[in-house]
Amino acid sequence: MSERPAPPISQRKQPRQARSTELVAVILQAATQVLAQEGAQRFTTARVAEKAGVSIGSLYQYFPNKAAILFRLQTEEWRQTSDLLAGILADTRMAPLQRLRHLVHAFVRSECEEAAMRVALDDAAPLYRDAPEAHAAREAGEGAFRLFMVEVLPNADEATQSLAIDLIVSTLSGVGKRFSETPRTLIQVAEYAEAMADMFCAYLTVLAGAGGAPLTSLGEV
Repeated sequence: MSERPAPPISQRKQPRQARSTELVAVILQAATQVLAQEGAQRFTTARVAEKAGVSIGSLYQYFPNKAAILFRLQTEEWRQTSDLLAGILADTRMAPLQRLRHLVHAFVRSECEEAAMRVALDDAAPLYRDAPEAHAAREAGEGAFRLFMVEVLPNADEATQSLAIDLIVSTLSGVGKRFSETPRTLIQVAEYAEAMADMFCAYLTVLAGAGGAPLTSLGEV
């Protein structure tokens, strides 16, 4: 038996006028509230339309189904996180490992501050996780890490750099999510982030040393 095709997750049309842009913003704000209050299992287009104060027909002009709304919320979260992390990694006023440490702290804080929404989006991920648009969005956020890893591990081959990226990104997202599911104090967040940063910095320092790079240039000895 053939698998059921994934629902379309692209917006039906892009808003071109200020009024349309405002309507989409209202729908997305309502969707955020419904998702946070009801969770992914009870999230429906009808509830979003009711919360937004618009007709279901108006909602469907821009979003064909609930998967499209959820994916839009997820891509916004990906974009904000990617912009935050890319800005830190590109800040050459800090040595590379100092940037990485700053990144880990910023990411863990962000995970904890928006834990409820992130957990709900993760629960909804099966609706859009395997769609081509989702793969493209995730890949777009990896560019900054690739540039950073070339700087940190200039003598390492591409396979080693890719492994380091995958290990750091996977650990950040997976461990960060689990950590944020329990309410934490600011001190606990800082301590946990520092411990994770220690682990990443030690790993990259070993890789850099194996490749013959001057370890002091990374910002930590």
